Amino acid sequence: MYAIIETGGKQIKVQEGQEIFIEKLDVEAGETVTFDKVLMVGGESVKVGSPVVEGATVTAKVEKNGRGKKVIVYKMKAKKNYHRKQGHRQPYTKVVIEKINA
Repeated sequence: MYAIIETGGKQIKVQEGQEIFIEKLDVEAGETVTFDKVLMVGGESVKVGSPVVEGATVTAKVEKNGRGKKVIVYKMKAKKNYHRKQGHRQPYTKVVIEKINA
């Protein structure tokens, strides 16, 4: 069984037992989080929501919060003595999908 959930402005296909990295949530490691924006549930029969499937939830356990690898943003204008270097590390939350309730 799988489900498509919406979190952090993105749509993610998940299955039970799967580990996913999502946009940072204000939840501590070890806690449980429930996603109620379930757009579709698939398996033997498919349920598609308009826009969400009524009564469907996905339960996940937060494994850790962290920050991704550094991305360098470099801007330069040739022959104008202009350059800017900036680094960015995107925060994330790693969750393990425990149960899909449909």
